[in-house]
Amino acid sequence: MQAAERETKEEIGIPANGKLFQLDSMATIPKNCFAAAEAWGQDIHVIPEYCFAIEVGDSALTLSDEHTELRWVSYDEACRMLKWDSNRNALWKLNESLEKKGTEAALLARKSGWTTQLINR
Repeated sequence: MQAAERETKEEIGIPANGKLFQLDSMATIPKNCFAAAEAWGQDIHVIPEYCFAIEVGDSALTLSDEHTELRWVSYDEACRMLKWDSNRNALWKLNESLEKKGTEAALLARKSGWTTQLINR
């Protein structure tokens, strides 16, 4: 959880402040998908991927140098944009959870755009 909180601050410029929660979705990614993989040694073959969500409210988001663009898109568009099935699964789980709870967040998300897509450099 500490790594996710740190990444939230680094990637979008806002502190997690307890608003971060882990989703059930977990996967592994082949190490050859990462530029730094050679430095990890011969015994590492896959990297675990954990998924989190955060309520950003009206916080101003600021991108790190690792990304060129941030935008709010609909749930369907986000699913089409995501490269990895594991990310689509995590987004589906979040969508289902919010809809089942009937939360204000789910209603607001439908009106204003569902999720952000960070575009890597």
